[in-house]
Amino acid sequence: MYLVIKVIKIKGKCPVYEVNDRFVIEDGYKLKPLKKDFICMHSLASILPYYVALSNNVEPKKLGLSSNGRDSAYVQCLDPCSYTGGGTVTFKIMVKNNAKE
Repeated sequence: MYLVIKVIKIKGKCPVYEVNDRFVIEDGYKLKPLKKDFICMHSLASILPYYVALSNNVEPKKLGLSSNGRDSAYVQCLDPCSYTGGGTVTFKIMVKNNAKE
């Protein structure tokens, strides 16, 4: 099982991500960038409280991270863009069972 974290929205201007950027957490602890060589620390702060539970098949709705889905959770980074001039990024975290999905 692994998690695919995808950027679905950016409010403001993020200096790191663009919409549709993705990275993966494999085996519940291996962080793997896709396409880029780096991952923003602010995004990790938003994902860290949930990745173990999601990697162990806890439903996102039970964690308060989705209103209707079993396979996707939603979080956002901690950058309050209106005060920092940066960008608040919304992530969709998708739970995948194998590489063919």
